[in-house]
Amino acid sequence: MISRDSCPRIAAKARLRYDRKAERYMLLYPEKGLVLNPTAADIAQLCTGEHSVGAIVEQLAAKYGKEAPVIEREVMGFLSALSERGLLQEAP
Repeated sequence: MISRDSCPRIAAKARLRYDRKAERYMLLYPEKGLVLNPTAADIAQLCTGEHSVGAIVEQLAAKYGKEAPVIEREVMGFLSALSERGLLQEAP
């Protein structure tokens, strides 16, 4: 379960890659991949296990100039979707 205090990181089976030809980020995992929009890519880049969800929300709120509750809903939704696919894990 993802909470505001969780420190998520991309699962070992997945890799965040930038496709220079298409100029976009992709989250690649065995035999599949997700094309990420710019906001999702920003979230994924911060999922290193070093930042809590709360810290990720604060950084993105500052970057996009939106209120934290709006950003938090979007971040939690994205992280929950990644978690359900097994693409996210809690940092030790």
